[in-house]
Amino acid sequence: MKSEKIRKELQNLLSNFEQELKSDSLRNKVLSLVPCFNHLRDLGKSLIPSTIARSARDRILHYFRKYPETIISGNELLVVSGIQEYARRVRELKVQFGWPIVSGLTAKQMAEENEFPLPNIDVTTMGSSDYIMFSTQQDRDAAHRWNIANEIRRENVSVRDKILKYLRTNVGQKVTGEELKYLAKDRSEWARRVRELRTEFGWPVVTQNTGRPDLEVGIYLLEADRQSPEHDRHIPDPIKRDVLRRDSYKCTLCNWSHEEWNRSDPRHLELHHKKHHAEGGDNTESNLITLCTVCHDEIHRKKS
Repeated sequence: MKSEKIRKELQNLLSNFEQELKSDSLRNKVLSLVPCFNHLRDLGKSLIPSTIARSARDRILHYFRKYPETIISGNELLVVSGIQEYARRVRELKVQFGWPIVSGLTAKQMAEENEFPLPNIDVTTMGSSDYIMFSTQQDRDAAHRWNIANEIRRENVSVRDKILKYLRTNVGQKVTGEELKYLAKDRSEWARRVRELRTEFGWPVVTQNTGRPDLEVGIYLLEADRQSPEHDRHIPDPIKRDVLRRDSYKCTLCNWSHEEWNRSDPRHLELHHKKHHAEGGDNTESNLITLCTVCHDEIHRKKS
């Protein structure tokens, strides 16, 4: 076995180094350790056979896919990749190939806005060189979106406006937290700005934790290129989530659900006040019902 052969060679090298330690020459000690480093690198690379993954990037991907929803440290990736610049390969997997990998920093920023619903993961323990792969499903459209993100990122507008423009460009399509963080030039405020777009400006930006349990962890989606009425924008996320769950994520009038969504009928679900907000109706579960945008608009047309 290749790994065993490398291990024995490394063991011999380390045994010989015992003699070098007695030497007064620092350079001789350093030079005798160089082959040890090379063998140790080769030993890490050999743990994943070349028949499975030939390149460093392929080995990193294989390792992530073997342990999804698990905190993977940079040191682990250093071992299995056999290269120092493993972080660049991780970025390629995210940007060019659409694998849903997030860094520890992104995970913490998501958790601050209650957008990280993996109860088995403690993001507070994650460092900047830690990573998580959310899913083993590849997003093949990611590279095209990253090109768009790169253009918007350069614009001289606010972080919130960049994120909104990007979401509107990709309306109805899933985007990742890493993409939005990149738009914000890695500023920690990106997750807060997404929440503001939903709760203060009425843009129907949803996640697994805010109305779309069918979405994967770490995914954001602008359901439609329209804002909700101003009086509906300040319903707290926990209330909204409870009402949607109570109504089985279906319109209470026509029974429409997101499973029926298609591009020719791009409706989505909203909450409607049974007692109008302007008439003193509260943002409470008992005063709210779930409607699709078609039924919601129809109700408001009849009232006007």
